[in-house]
Amino acid sequence: MIRRRSPGSTRRLTLGADKGYDCADFVKDLRQARVTPHVAQKARSSAIDGRTTRHLGYAVSQKRRKKIEEPFGWAKTVGPMAQTMLRGVKRAGAQFTLTMAACNLARLPRLLAALRRGTSGEDGGAFGSAGVSADESAASAEA
Repeated sequence: MIRRRSPGSTRRLTLGADKGYDCADFVKDLRQARVTPHVAQKARSSAIDGRTTRHLGYAVSQKRRKKIEEPFGWAKTVGPMAQTMLRGVKRAGAQFTLTMAACNLARLPRLLAALRRGTSGEDGGAFGSAGVSADESAASAEA
């Protein structure tokens, strides 16, 4: 199921996953397939060792994973996605789209404040990233 998109590529593949995949068999299978496991570590008895965690790429991967998972957590706790009452793929998809739009609207004041400050919001709390560098925000302010 895990395969290289570019057959001639020499870059090592990485696979990010949550704590549920931190088991010895899964990690061993990934390593045999020459895939670096960027799996979140369990508090005790993690199968992820220093070979992976010592690299900067692992830390970056975990930060990105958190940013990706935050809107889904918001959709389940604040939005109605924990247990949808709609039936059918189209209706559930429409509800998901509206929920994510509401999530983005909830983020908007923080994103605009970070843009005005000229920071990317990397140090901000939940959803604190505007995804815009200081150079980009200065250029947009001049326009």
